[in-house]
Amino acid sequence: MMKKIVKNPQQWQSQLDPEQYRVTREAGTEAPFSGRYCDHVDDGQYHCICCNHPLFGSTSKFHSGCGWPSFNGELDTAEITQRPDLSHGMNRIELLCPQCDAHLGHIFNDGPPPTGQRYCINSAALGFESDNETSE
Repeated sequence: MMKKIVKNPQQWQSQLDPEQYRVTREAGTEAPFSGRYCDHVDDGQYHCICCNHPLFGSTSKFHSGCGWPSFNGELDTAEITQRPDLSHGMNRIELLCPQCDAHLGHIFNDGPPPTGQRYCINSAALGFESDNETSE
């Protein structure tokens, strides 16, 4: 079983920049087409910016045109938490890191085959580790 990481707001604020904190700890959304990973194409693995939990492989990333990084599936070991989100007058499914409950984004059923899913993820919620070297 995965051990939960729990920190108070001050601890998260000292670890994250203001945009990362707003997105991951306050369920914010970055502006479309503004995130560093929107058009990112390097080979590697995306992880939670808060706790480094592995979430997505670059092979599942695709260009959806929606303005946020999009993936058609998560890593087999990711175990991303899904929960209903009725905020802003919409009926969506929110995605959370299973290890630290960071808000990642939302999932939609308009993605490409084979899953038909689009994991619409905020760049501010992600870090990236290249297959060639380690990077943020």
